[in-house]
Amino acid sequence: MSNRFAIILAAGKGTRMKSKVHKVLHKVCGKSMIRHVVDEVVQVNFSKTYVIVGHGSDAVKAEVGKDAKCLFQRQQLGTGHAVLQAAEQLANLDGTTVVLCGDTPLITHQTIEKLIQLQEKKNASAAVLTANTLQPTGYGRVIRDRFGDVAKIVEEKDATSEEKKVTEINTGIYSFDNRRLFQLLGQVKNNNAQGEYYLPDVIGMLVRESEKVIAYTTDHFEETVGVNDRIQLAAAGKYMQARINCAMMKQGVSLIDPERTYLSPTCTIGKDTVIYPGTVISGKTQIGENCFIGANTQIRDCIIGDETTIDQSVLEQSAIGNKVRIGPFAYIRPLSKIHDQAKVGSFTDTLNTDIGERSGPTP
Repeated sequence: MSNRFAIILAAGKGTRMKSKVHKVLHKVCGKSMIRHVVDEVVQVNFSKTYVIVGHGSDAVKAEVGKDAKCLFQRQQLGTGHAVLQAAEQLANLDGTTVVLCGDTPLITHQTIEKLIQLQEKKNASAAVLTANTLQPTGYGRVIRDRFGDVAKIVEEKDATSEEKKVTEINTGIYSFDNRRLFQLLGQVKNNNAQGEYYLPDVIGMLVRESEKVIAYTTDHFEETVGVNDRIQLAAAGKYMQARINCAMMKQGVSLIDPERTYLSPTCTIGKDTVIYPGTVISGKTQIGENCFIGANTQIRDCIIGDETTIDQSVLEQSAIGNKVRIGPFAYIRPLSKIHDQAKVGSFTDTLNTDIGERSGPTP
């Protein structure tokens, strides 16, 4: 199998977020957008992964950690210019390079893998990840030729009235023959209103040179959605929460009202546990089997055993045993240890407290 490389674009400032926090560090279901993307990329087993950073580079580097190498883009001169920052590392290598966006937190490793496999199977110079939507306004349209291959990608402002009717849109995610990508990037011009170097121009060059460019259309439009403002951030969170909750229910967890249950992507919950609406389970919380989590409970970074009942309470960074009963309206603060079959009654407040086995109020 040929070498595979990933380049994640994360240098933009994100001015529409109206925030001091760099855009890709904003969180979706408790995890930063760039971390969502990197975690999916890790599962594809790329030979090398690079994150292109600019604004907020130190913070983004800290979030990425050792899972990718960060390359600094001093000036943000467009997506093509961003990818060029990896030329020194990749330009002379054979293989496949996937370009992703750090602000698309819903992308999955399955879709990335399918995009690569299709490009390699078809021996194409590039593959474009596309999606269909009934509301394509604002997106670049993908125009196919009579063979079903990509003829061009046209931005909405440049599209004809007929092209604007096309519902297949460009997601901004691509898979390229690595050598051809960097050969053509050096030829991209910035003679446009923004004075920037655009990555999609490489697609146009390949088509003009009669090289094969294909499209892979995902069945899930939502996983391609980029986040540019708080409205889109909230929408991404809703999609992500639905995905997390659906996966939990498939694993045997009962959510009484999934639309009002908030689970982090890093929590684990055992089968036959029942969770009532308004509950927020965050961080790396671990909950055992056959538990009952009452309405409006908040649990953060806790380890909870089997057959435990927690009713309308708040728990933080604590260890809870098996068959424990907590609440209603208890506050279990950090570093508390509540052993098997203990009871913590209403309006109890603990901090760094060790409650022994079978302890607690009697009926």
